[in-house]
Amino acid sequence: MDIWREEQLTEAIDSGKPFGFYLFTPLCGTCQVASKMLGVTEQLMPQFKMGKADINYLPKLAELYRIESVPCLLLFTNGEVQKKIYAFQSVPFIYETLKELA
Repeated sequence: MDIWREEQLTEAIDSGKPFGFYLFTPLCGTCQVASKMLGVTEQLMPQFKMGKADINYLPKLAELYRIESVPCLLLFTNGEVQKKIYAFQSVPFIYETLKELA
């Protein structure tokens, strides 16, 4: 999963296509586990576009989408957040959630 800047996020939102945007902090252990789970899910669903960013560099975005904690996966469809995932229960859970949007 590539690290996105705000410009890349804006492009993905403007496209209207479903995608995921993962927010993390580098020192968060739970974020590291969630990142590995998303990496596996990304290999299972290469057609589902996903990006990630360190939330420390995007404070306005955190405020705009009312991010409560990290890790957080924002799932977009038609340019709007459809779901926020804070609890990364398992790879099958994430896979099924993404499959519903794709």
